[in-house]
Formats: sequence, C-alpha cells, structure tokens
Amino acid sequence: MPELPEVEVVRRGLDAHVLGRTIADVQVLHPRAARRHLAGSLDLTARLRGTQITGTGRRGKYLWLTVSSGEAIVVHLGMSGQMLIGAVPNPTHLRIATTFADGSSMNFVDQRTFGGWMLADLVTIDGSEIPEPVAHIARDPLDPAFDRDGVVTVLRRKHSEIKRQLLDQTVVSGIGNIYADEALWRAKVNGARLSSALTRRQLAEILDAATEVMTGALGQGGTSFDSLYVNVNGESGYFDRSLEAYGRVDEPCRRCGAPMQRDKFMNRSSFYCPKCQPRPRVRRTASAG
Repeated sequence: MPELPEVEVVRRGLDAHVLGRTIADVQVLHPRAARRHLAGSLDLTARLRGTQITGTGRRGKYLWLTVSSGEAIVVHLGMSGQMLIGAVPNPTHLRIATTFADGSSMNFVDQRTFGGWMLADLVTIDGSEIPEPVAHIARDPLDPAFDRDGVVTVLRRKHSEIKRQLLDQTVVSGIGNIYADEALWRAKVNGARLSSALTRRQLAEILDAATEVMTGALGQGGTSFDSLYVNVNGESGYFDRSLEAYGRVDEPCRRCGAPMQRDKFMNRSSFYCPKCQPRPRVRRTASAG
C-alpha cells in the first residue's frame, strides 16, 4: 500500500487538476470498486453527478475529495490503486471512470481490486473537517497541527515495541513500514525496543527523523518498489534510491559499514544495522530450585 508521501503526491496532483471541475458522469466498472459505499454503486454515481470538486484532503495514508454536496469521496488506494488524469493507456484495470463537464476525465485504476471509492459525511475532529470513516486516524508528522510532544507523551505510556507503535495509525498516522525503518535507522534505535523504555528525547528524535525522511520522499515523488504506484500523470517516484535501511539486507550500513540485517515483523520485514541499532537485551530469569 502506498505510504504517506506517495498519497500526498497523488493528492497534490488531484488538487492541481480537478479542483473546481463539475462531474458530468461517473461509471463504476467493477463492483468491488464501490463495495465500501454501502448504498451501492448506483447510489454513488447518482449522488456524484452534477457535483463540483471543492477540495482535496489527506490524513496519514487516507485520501479524499470534497464535493459541493458537503460530502467527501474517500479514495482507498489499496495495494495498487491509481488516480489518473486523462486517458488510461491500458483500460483493462479501469474500475471507476469520471468525466467532467469540460470534457476532461479522472479515472480510478486498480489491478488488484483492493481499493475503491465511497461517499461519506464530513465531521469536525480537533478543528479539522474530515470524512467520518477517517475520524479515528491520528494526525501525521507532515500535518501543520501535528503535536509531536503530545505523541511523545502517548508513546511513553506504550509498553510494546516502538516500531509497532509507529505503525499504529491511532497513535501517529502515515508512518508505514518503509519510513518506520528509515526513521529508526536515522535515530539509531532498534524497532524492537519498548516504546516505554525510550527517553522523551529519543522518541522526539524518531518522530523528527520520520518527518525528515517523508519530506525527502515527498520531494522526489515518493518511493516506488512497485510499478503500480504512480502519480496522477502515471509517473513513478524515485526516493527508493535514497533509502538507508529498507531493503538493504547484507549491504553495508552507510554509517558504520556493518552488514544490514532483516528480521520478520508483523508479517513484514524490519531492516536495521546491528551495530548502530543493537537489539534490546533479553533479560534472563533465574531458574527455580
């Protein structure tokens, strides 16, 4: 699934191309693309026709378009979802086709069909209007209202691995597996260390590192390991060439030269330097008798 910088690249592209345009027609070409809209695809298309795109939004990895009805099109990109402006080179995986009144188009393409659209009401949460299905998601490090010190306080109370907490979207959103590894490498902290055992300074350094690495990725159009991730013009990001930890197993650490290691973590992988980011020691308990 695309992470925060990739989703933000898509949001910015949509903001530049569709803001202010009126939807003339919408066609749902695959039922799974509208499965999250419980009233069904016919209701979704009927309610969107004639509305105007009034804004774009994102929280963490969640993307939406606000429309003049006062609702929001929540876009789930899933594993392979693409929001493309203009003609689709290969329409085989075209799931939702939108035509604007001026003749331009916006298309949702999704090869693996895990993504989709839904129309949702907007609610006000901590001063921001967001779609109701996104209300439980915490602010992300690139949000201007992100409270780093407040998140540090929450993390200090969590008696579980720091990487697990970084991936918890209710604690801090938008930091996925790739950028968690990158932030932890920069902060010289192993992801298996307990969040509660880290100092406030260490936790702040991790969050600052996450902000820095995701800002860098955003500047390069995101990270592309999968050719299915593209921006609204069909172009891939290039930040994977700048990664320091993720995917670099057995390669030398760019800081100390030690071979990078990989551990299994939550059905995924964690990449780290065993010298710069030593794993926490396992406490031995005295045997009885």
